[in-house]
Amino acid sequence: MKLITEIPLRRSKISLTRADRILTLGSCFSDNMAAHLRDAGFDMLANPFGTLYNPESIESAVRRLDSCEAYSEADCVEMGAGASRTCSFEHHTSFARKSAEEFLENANRRLEESRRFWKECNRVLVTYGTARVWRHGGRTVSNCLKRPAAEFTRDLLTLGRIERISENLVLAHPDKQFIFTVSPIRYLSEGAEANTISKALLHLGIQKAAASPSADYFPAWELMMDELRDYRFYAADLVHPSDVAVDYLWEKFLAFCIPESEYGAVRDAEKAARRLRHRQITG
Repeated sequence: MKLITEIPLRRSKISLTRADRILTLGSCFSDNMAAHLRDAGFDMLANPFGTLYNPESIESAVRRLDSCEAYSEADCVEMGAGASRTCSFEHHTSFARKSAEEFLENANRRLEESRRFWKECNRVLVTYGTARVWRHGGRTVSNCLKRPAAEFTRDLLTLGRIERISENLVLAHPDKQFIFTVSPIRYLSEGAEANTISKALLHLGIQKAAASPSADYFPAWELMMDELRDYRFYAADLVHPSDVAVDYLWEKFLAFCIPESEYGAVRDAEKAARRLRHRQITG
């Protein structure tokens, strides 16, 4: 008896091995996969600017990695809601510091470290979360930094814009191979209909780039919506995948792009990571 709608999963034309250097960019799902890749012993760097949700923010991050243009006082933004901390519109709030000097020192040090990794990495996992963007003074922001909503305007990226971003990522970096995916997390704050439109644009916007010999698409969204179509596979907020769901998607990702010859080393590394966490918890 079949109890789920199975999503056929072929082998990817892009393989990930422990000899590769992997960088992840994008939404929370990229962080989920990065944690598993790290436990599995892969050489990787996760979201060097923090979590990014929309294609334009990812494009901006890659442009910064390519140029390694240092952040300056012009990039510093005082966070709102009485936070008394400084960050930038290109960073997650985890980068915020008590002063502009502290923020710039940390942001530029991390940028230089990330730039070195970016130059040497040969695999990139890109996860788009939403096609909706917030703009401040006409510039797309990665994070609103708790600033007043009246300072921002909202926009929906066009299909053509998402296609150009995705294709340019691949074409501009012939030394790297890309795996695209659409985050399985629903952005219901936008409304259910708006979320559906947004996800549809992302799926369509990836298609041409993923058809390239140096890129592919992993169906995380489809697996979550079909094979895991049950709220027991969601966290308490009923939006994010549960730990069980993330583990399931990792196993599918493993089957999708990691050669079977790597499985033994991957399982050994995962066991070692679990033992280390257990020792840290138990003291």
